[in-house]
This record gives sequence, C-alpha cells and structure tokens, in this order.
Amino acid sequence: MSLSDESTDPTPTTRQDTQSGFEDTEPVDSMQEFYKLYQEFLVITLVLTGIIFISVWIFYSLNIALNYLLGAATGMVYVRMLAKDVERLGQEKRQLSKNRFALLVIIILVASRWNQLQILPIFLGFLTYKATLIFYVIRESFLSALPNPRQP
Repeated sequence: MSLSDESTDPTPTTRQDTQSGFEDTEPVDSMQEFYKLYQEFLVITLVLTGIIFISVWIFYSLNIALNYLLGAATGMVYVRMLAKDVERLGQEKRQLSKNRFALLVIIILVASRWNQLQILPIFLGFLTYKATLIFYVIRESFLSALPNPRQP
C-alpha cells in the first residue's frame, strides 16, 4: 500500500462537521469575518502600542520610546501586507509571498547604521503584533470557556 493509493478526501469526524449549512458557507461570509477580525486586531495593537509607548517613555527615555514606536509602526505595516496577501490568497494566489520579511531586515539594517536608532527597541516594537495575538488567543480561550446562553 503506497501513499498515493490512499484517499485524500476529507471525512467528517464529528457530528458538527456534517450539520446542514456547513457546506453552504459562502466565501463572502468568511471574508466578512476576516475583515472584522482584522479590524479588531488593529484596534488591540494600537491600544497596546500606546500603552507600551507611554510606559517606555516614562521608565526609560523619549528616544527609546520613539525607537519602539518606529518598530511598532513597521510591525503594523507588516501586518497590513500580510492581510493584503491573505485577502488575495484564494482569488489570485496559491501561496503567501515572503517579501514582507524584507521590511524587518531593512529596518534593522537602517537601525544598525544610524547612531540615533537602537536595534532592540525597534525589534521589540515590531513584535508588538505578536503580543496582540497572544492577548487575542487568551481572551478567546476564556470567552469560549464560559457557558453560552441558550438561544430560543
């Protein structure tokens, strides 16, 4: 028996997978969900960036806080590029492009050449979107653990 002989058709594993209406889901609904998630992600990232920026400014200096802000802005551009890539994934493309990583490389190279910029705050600022992901996953985990009210 070889791997090519095995069927690759998806099989329902639970009763929820075979419920009516699951197959009828339109891509429009999933794109609306994607846009809603993206907007929520941006808001959380901006709030988190503001909180961290002010904290760094208070506890360190304005220069380090501005370096952090530059990294966070670069991270936001990175997320925007990723969202555009995901948006075009099913329609025009088969896989995600990897040119987004050049953005991080360029900002780190500029920081290493310019005396006013510091690499670590810029890099940590860039990673702010990762902190947003962690916050979102933890929040959704707690929300999904709560009992859902019965719908009539």
